[in-house]
Amino acid sequence: MPDTLPRIVIVGATSSIAEHCARLWVAGREVALTLVGRDAGRLERVAADLRVRSPRSTVDVRTVDFSDPVAIAALADAVTAEGLPQQVLIAHGSLPDQAACQRDLGAAFEALDVNGVSPVLFAEAFAGRMEGAGGVITVIGSVAGDRGRRSNYVYGAAKGLVTRYVQGLQHRLAGSKSPLKVVLVKPGPTATPMTAHLPQRGLAPVEDVARLIVDGSAAGKPVVYAPGKWAVIMMVIRHLPAVVFNKMNI
Repeated sequence: MPDTLPRIVIVGATSSIAEHCARLWVAGREVALTLVGRDAGRLERVAADLRVRSPRSTVDVRTVDFSDPVAIAALADAVTAEGLPQQVLIAHGSLPDQAACQRDLGAAFEALDVNGVSPVLFAEAFAGRMEGAGGVITVIGSVAGDRGRRSNYVYGAAKGLVTRYVQGLQHRLAGSKSPLKVVLVKPGPTATPMTAHLPQRGLAPVEDVARLIVDGSAAGKPVVYAPGKWAVIMMVIRHLPAVVFNKMNI
């Protein structure tokens, strides 16, 4: 297998959105994929599917503790030592129960960690190693991070952290004139296993969201709302006066 295959790293590769992005990246071409997750068995199942879809691609799997900054740094070192990636997708997260987070600080801590702190640590680890060479780091945030709402404000706070972090990283890279691009993706409600317990009406198909992520990453767009209608919806929500917003049950 040639050493010149485009290298793609997917963190949180067992998520439905990440898996569909991987399928798009291997469609019709050969790539060197590194799938990163916490569950080796689930990673291998995703890898096996991708190997069937693209037999001439290479698919490697790595497990890591997503809450351990030392382990995350070591993972980034090991992966980039084999060759700098052209694309990194940071896609992991979970949708917590807001009421549970209010009752249990442990649940709130876990939600903030997995949805906010952990993605930031992965992005920072890869950014430090890719800054001089370029490429694209794509981080999945959420429309929930645009304004705190009573229905999911712990999750929204974590995604708000991701938004502010990416904005700062983009500003830093612009100042250094680095060729590295960082893309923030803000999906709206999407039909995935994470949202299976929610009413399915109005949820975006995961295939459509994945396509927007792949295309937006290729274009190096600073922000991608997926679907695009959420850019308008969230602009309205962000600018609603508090006297109006506080009367809304959202």
